[in-house]
Amino acid sequence: MTEVPAEELRDLVMSTSRTLRRNWFTALEPWELSPHEFRALRVIHHEADGRPRLGDVAKALSIAPRSATEVVDRLQKRNLVERVADGVDRRAVCVQLTDTGLKLITEMSAARDAQAADFFGSLDAHDRAELRRILGKLAPDDC
Repeated sequence: MTEVPAEELRDLVMSTSRTLRRNWFTALEPWELSPHEFRALRVIHHEADGRPRLGDVAKALSIAPRSATEVVDRLQKRNLVERVADGVDRRAVCVQLTDTGLKLITEMSAARDAQAADFFGSLDAHDRAELRRILGKLAPDDC
C-alpha cells in the first residue's frame, strides 16, 4: 500500500472542516446568530447550574472578558439570555438562558445534529467507527 503524504491528509482534513463550518454558517442563517453566539448559548446552557459567570463564558470561548460581555449583550438584546446576580458573590454577574433562549438552543442543536447526520450520511457504520478511531488519535485530550 502506498503511503499517503501528510500534506495530503492535512489538506483533506482542513477541506472537510471548512465544508462543515460553511454548512453550519448557512444553517444558522434562519436564526440570525453567528457561530460564536451559538457557542456562547451552548456554554451557558451546559454549565453545571446553567448560570456561569461572564468570566467563565469568556474562558470557555477562549476570548477576552470584554468580548464575552459584547456577545452576551447581543444575546440579551434578543431576549435569549439574562444577567442575574451570583448567589455566592454579590459583585459577580452570572448569565442564564431565558425561556426563549432555551427554546432556540434546543431548535438549533437539533438542526446541527441533522446537518451532521446529513454530512456523514454517506459513511456506513464501519466507516464512521474508523473515522472516529482515527480522529480520536489526533484530537487533543481536552476536546
